[in-house]
Amino acid sequence: MSDRKEYEMTDAQLAAILDACRPVPYMVIGGIEPRSPQENANNAWARLGSELGFDSMTVKPSTKGNRFFTAIPK
Repeated sequence: MSDRKEYEMTDAQLAAILDACRPVPYMVIGGIEPRSPQENANNAWARLGSELGFDSMTVKPSTKGNRFFTAIPK
C-alpha cells in the first residue's frame, strides 16, 4: 500500500467540490432521475484526483482546514 500524501486545493477547486455536494432539485421528467449529491461529489473528487494525481477513493480530511486533505497518489 502506498504512503498517503497531503494535498491542498485552490479556492476554486474547493468551491467546485462544495458546489457538487449541494442538494439537487428532484423532479423526474421522462422517467430519468437526477444525479444524487453523492454521485456529483464523487465525480468532482474524481476530476480533482485526475488533475492533482491522486486516487479519489482514498481521500481523507486533514486537520489543517477545509482546503487540505490526504490521499494516496496514483
